Amino acid sequence: MLTRKIDNTLFASYSDDIPSFLKKIYSARGVSEAQLSLNLTGLLKPNFAQLNTALTLLEHALVEQKRILIIGDFDCDGATASVVAVKSLRLMGAKFVDFLVPNRFEHGYGLSPEIVKLAIKEKQPDLIITVDNGISSFDGVQLAKKSNIQVIITDHHLPSKNLPEANAIINPNLKNCEFLSKNLAGVGVCFYLMSALKTHLSANNYFPKHNIPLPDLRTVLDLVALGTVADVVKLDQNNRILIDQGLQRIRLKQCSPGILALLEIANRPAQSLQASDLGFAIGPRLNAAGRLSDISRGIKCLLTDDINDARRYAAELEQFNQTRKEEQARMQAEAQAVIDTQSVATGKFALSLFDPSWHEGIVGIVAGKLKEDYHCPVAVFAQSGADLKGSIRSIPSVHIKDLLDLIDRQTPDLILKFGGHAMAAGLSIKKDNFPQFEIAFSNAIQAHLNNQIPKVELLTDGTLEAPDISLSNAQLLVKAGPWGQGFEEPIFYGKFELIEQRVVGEKHLKCRLKLVNSPTIHDGIAFFQAPVKNTTVQLAYKLSINEWRGNTNLQLMVEQIYECDV
Repeated sequence: MLTRKIDNTLFASYSDDIPSFLKKIYSARGVSEAQLSLNLTGLLKPNFAQLNTALTLLEHALVEQKRILIIGDFDCDGATASVVAVKSLRLMGAKFVDFLVPNRFEHGYGLSPEIVKLAIKEKQPDLIITVDNGISSFDGVQLAKKSNIQVIITDHHLPSKNLPEANAIINPNLKNCEFLSKNLAGVGVCFYLMSALKTHLSANNYFPKHNIPLPDLRTVLDLVALGTVADVVKLDQNNRILIDQGLQRIRLKQCSPGILALLEIANRPAQSLQASDLGFAIGPRLNAAGRLSDISRGIKCLLTDDINDARRYAAELEQFNQTRKEEQARMQAEAQAVIDTQSVATGKFALSLFDPSWHEGIVGIVAGKLKEDYHCPVAVFAQSGADLKGSIRSIPSVHIKDLLDLIDRQTPDLILKFGGHAMAAGLSIKKDNFPQFEIAFSNAIQAHLNNQIPKVELLTDGTLEAPDISLSNAQLLVKAGPWGQGFEEPIFYGKFELIEQRVVGEKHLKCRLKLVNSPTIHDGIAFFQAPVKNTTVQLAYKLSINEWRGNTNLQLMVEQIYECDV
């Protein structure tokens, strides 16, 4: 295990009202006191490239009551972005705004020609706004413009050298974009565009002129928080503000009835909601619909203002999620069986797997699980028509979108299409090219890493003395969040005595333990952990809070257990 180094200069710079316990954690993450503020006023200004062009197009569309169509993506980020766009535009007076989401099995990803044709047939749009997609939709944009449809792309995925010929592109990752944070999720980009539009319209006296109440776009921050957490983007200060503000609204139940319905079905109380609950409880239920069928059910769940309708949609999403879990378990077991026949050691540079029976909507989850198990980039493919569709999950030392760019340049006919960002990507290849891709993928990663397998060590915040392992410090950490990628929740380690251990839920280890040489006994839980033989163990753990039957207690969330001698 590695211990984060404390920046002593930062530590000394914090004001006295920050507890020393938190000063160590903040300074080890290189965060200044100013960056700890999560007030809405601290959000970065929307200085996106091509923003003025987009605002002018949107203003004309609203004034002239054009038909506006939102084209989203089939995941939680895309779903929440779709709802943010529809709700915001309706608040700003749009009478003819609707959404359409590609079915991954029929239309493929993004603004494809197939989804444009469907849009023309069913919706007759004058203006298409993409959310969480579009930056690689060259053919779809071209078809839309040929059909006299204006296109505004809002996306956060990394662009290629060339860009689609849309009327405007809002993406913080454009080379000429001066927006300081490159870490916005798709829903964050959409929210920024809608917020900028409100400011633009206000400056032009639009709302009183058209007898429209001034919209309060804080009402969609619950959706922005959900999509941002679910897409596992880096939590810089800007994203943490968006998440924190959304969480506050959900805790007060000033949020979408759909979110409340999903929390009910997941048995998570809104008033004590944490960012992790959005990622582990709500996100997967929305994503399941997009993986197995059609994310539009999830969008309708989040869009409705009727709690009873929301509950009906949430029940459907729950059923999809149960089916997803069963299919995922089957695929993971089969993938593991394939790996076992390959005699994979820990020194593997990459894994590429394919089975014709695997579900293309679930390959990404399986790739993510295998990446965690084997600590290398993993590509998992499923059959999709005559071709293969795959998802890749990567490790921090391999920027997977850049790597696919490299492979595509070296072997131009190998990959049919691809897109993504640093840690995740999607791609299509011809079925017969799978063996060639497997070799090219592994070789490219091995060359990128200079034939050196990256060391995987848990990064912790060090040891805690017995008095610091407390409920009050666990509560401090809750208030210090939201935690996530780039602002990781603290993990500590220490030597403990196992007083008691028992298996619960068939696969989790519930235990009672105490720090060596300390009399205080704590409750602990280790998920997906079998009982251990030794009574003395080295633990990596988080401080968490367990609320049960009206009681609030400290619980150690065990991340890793190492058996050791006394």
